[in-house]
Amino acid sequence: MGYDRELISNGNPMEAVVGFSRAVRVGPYISIGGTAPVGPDGKTVGLDDVAAQTRRCIEIIEDALIRAGSGLQDVVRTRVILTDITRWKEAIDVRKEYFRDIRPVDTIMAVTRFVNPEWLVELEVDAVIAGWGDDRG
Repeated sequence: MGYDRELISNGNPMEAVVGFSRAVRVGPYISIGGTAPVGPDGKTVGLDDVAAQTRRCIEIIEDALIRAGSGLQDVVRTRVILTDITRWKEAIDVRKEYFRDIRPVDTIMAVTRFVNPEWLVELEVDAVIAGWGDDRG
């Protein structure tokens, strides 16, 4: 059985330039790629504040999941990507606020830098809509 492919946008002008989507849903599966701490004004949120940047990333991810017909409760994997691995606890303390009871698997890793050097953290998630197909088709 084939599933339709749904592209979820959040209006980022770079989506068309680079050729990416904020999220992609295929059946019950949703993938959200590297999500940066960018506010609605296009500026970096929480300069030099890993916790504030992590919170903003999760807010963007939650919005994309809702647009895809899901929510944080369906997240099965998170990836926390930092430019300074020694600051991992600042990011994980915020992640824990959202995912303590959901308990998805997690990977924490470091990179040299992101496209914008103001970004200290990016998050990625994968979700599977629980019960999909039972009554949703």
